[in-house]
Amino acid sequence: MERPIPLPSHIHYELLLQLLERQTMFAVNQNSPQQEKIHELIITLRKALSQQKQLEASCDSANIAIEYHWSLNNLPAAPPAPPSSPTPTDS
Repeated sequence: MERPIPLPSHIHYELLLQLLERQTMFAVNQNSPQQEKIHELIITLRKALSQQKQLEASCDSANIAIEYHWSLNNLPAAPPAPPSSPTPTDS
């Protein structure tokens, strides 16, 4: 049986969005370049959450298990990366 796919818990997105929308946005001057950057970041996070939900729906359709994670602590080690192919050298 395959291991479940680890994904961030949705609360991580919510926490970041609330911080950016409720505190960070109001800590910078209105109509400043920084406020625009924060707005762009909020849009990006909303897109990321939407994309994760699409992935979850795809996994659900394919009967692939998902495991939500709250932190990186106590995660099993990732499998080692495959060896890279050697680069040709001049002789």
